[in-house]
Amino acid sequence: MAEFAIIGGSGFGQIKELEITAQKTVQTPFGEPSAPLAFGRFGGKEIIFLPRHGEGHTIPPHQINYRANIWALKESGVKKIVGMGAVGGIRRDMAPGCMAIPHQIIDYTWGREHTFFDRQQGRVVHIDFTDPYCEALRASLIEAGQRAGVELISDGTYGATQGPRLESAMEINRMERDGCDLVGMTGMPEVALARELELSYAACAVVANWAAGRGDGPITWDEIEASLDEGMEKARQLLLAVI
Repeated sequence: MAEFAIIGGSGFGQIKELEITAQKTVQTPFGEPSAPLAFGRFGGKEIIFLPRHGEGHTIPPHQINYRANIWALKESGVKKIVGMGAVGGIRRDMAPGCMAIPHQIIDYTWGREHTFFDRQQGRVVHIDFTDPYCEALRASLIEAGQRAGVELISDGTYGATQGPRLESAMEINRMERDGCDLVGMTGMPEVALARELELSYAACAVVANWAAGRGDGPITWDEIEASLDEGMEKARQLLLAVI
């Protein structure tokens, strides 16, 4: 049984070493996940892969069924999750093409189903979210990167925004004052839901562009795609090393 899962975001749908052996649609009390779970082997180990935005990247960040995704992985026997995602760089060392393992998160999203423990569950659970990411899994990713010679940044505060639009320059200024180093659209409630189900979760953030107002001009999709190609190669090496 696969105990390790990768949730893939923008640009992470094609990993050449991932050999898919089976796909399974999992029904959950919260509806269907973004896509059927892909069971396979990666680096000689059994894993489960789930494309966060669905097959063909059709689900915007604010409409992802995060609860169904995490529940389905838990029901399938997963114990550890690495959430991959493309982000914008705010901090000066978070340049396009680099990769970071965030240690903190600030939630700017709204209207998303963000807990399993609503009134329909009949009880309320208050999780400790002081350190949102699993420190042991973060350490494994950082160590694996060092072992594989993959350059990465071992910290960072992820600012989770609503999307699907990108942010304004003043919004990024506010986020920087709040202490954010990176900006993305899918970090929450994914990590909190994993904590509610007692799953080890760490994020691997590939910087695809400078955040609004931090680059030399408007953000272009050509720039994002080029940076994702560079970052994906680093992510592939990192995942092989950690798995």
